Amino acid sequence: MVDVLDRERALARAREVLRLEAAALEGLAGSVGDGFLAACRMVLDCTGRVVVSGMGKAGLVGQKVSATLASTGTPSLFLHPAEALHGDLGRMRREDVLLALSKSGRTEELVRLVPAVRSIGARIVAFTADADSPLGRHADVVVAIGDAPEACPLGLAPTVSTTAMLALGDALAMAVLEGRDFTREEFARNHPAGSLGRALMRVGEIMRRGEAVPLLPSGATLRDAVAVMTSTPGRPGAAIVVGDGDRLLGIFTDGDLRRLVAAGELPLDEAVDAFMAREPRRVREDQLVGEVLRTVRDTHVDQLPVVAADGDAVVGLIDVQDLLEAAP
Repeated sequence: MVDVLDRERALARAREVLRLEAAALEGLAGSVGDGFLAACRMVLDCTGRVVVSGMGKAGLVGQKVSATLASTGTPSLFLHPAEALHGDLGRMRREDVLLALSKSGRTEELVRLVPAVRSIGARIVAFTADADSPLGRHADVVVAIGDAPEACPLGLAPTVSTTAMLALGDALAMAVLEGRDFTREEFARNHPAGSLGRALMRVGEIMRRGEAVPLLPSGATLRDAVAVMTSTPGRPGAAIVVGDGDRLLGIFTDGDLRRLVAAGELPLDEAVDAFMAREPRRVREDQLVGEVLRTVRDTHVDQLPVVAADGDAVVGLIDVQDLLEAAP
């Protein structure tokens, strides 16, 4: 196979594409204004769904915009304009908002879709370069994507225009997210799987509970502590010393035991309280797993008592291995 790629020419083209797209986005950043704000308000006020539609490459961008909206608190679906004209328009309701993407504003399928959407009673936001196009004239709100030339050397393939649409879609989703006061908890509910879902899990979802928590009452002996550390399922390598109501008082670990042995001391019949670490690091059951993992990495602690979200009562134990298994 003959290598026809000219290295310098290819790199020059790549840099030119990136410069053109970066310049287009810089221009957009300086031009967003009343139209963008009106689109945000329309989406925030929408009691139905944001239905995103576009043809060809704009449609592919629209699928991503719809997915971003849905994952950040705005119910959304993608509607292919050609399929909509053949029955899928039944997915729309008057309380919905149509977000239509077309650089020219003259995409036949979208232009034909607009009157049908109007007849349903839904409102329309257009992302287009031409506010005077058929799509622009019939939209309730127009958000201009700019009219920069495409980065394609033929001047044909959608490049700059689709990058602008994608960036504006992200900007809309993030502005609306902030307007909704969308929380990390809500984001976690929308991302239960994968690395995002694991990082947003709560400690209470992965902590050891019940018999797997090595609890030891204050005043118990060092011998009792060793027995609890040995007999607790999972061999956590620590005993959590508690007072009345399982209130956390301290922790005694394998490391503490080894230090006593190395010092030639092993007072097995003395109270563990004299050897435990008082006021140990702890985590709440409602804390994020990702946050706790960072704490463990920074402090090199292997076991952490878990206390209730509203007090000092021990409700579980987190071992570093539990965190590593759940880590993204």
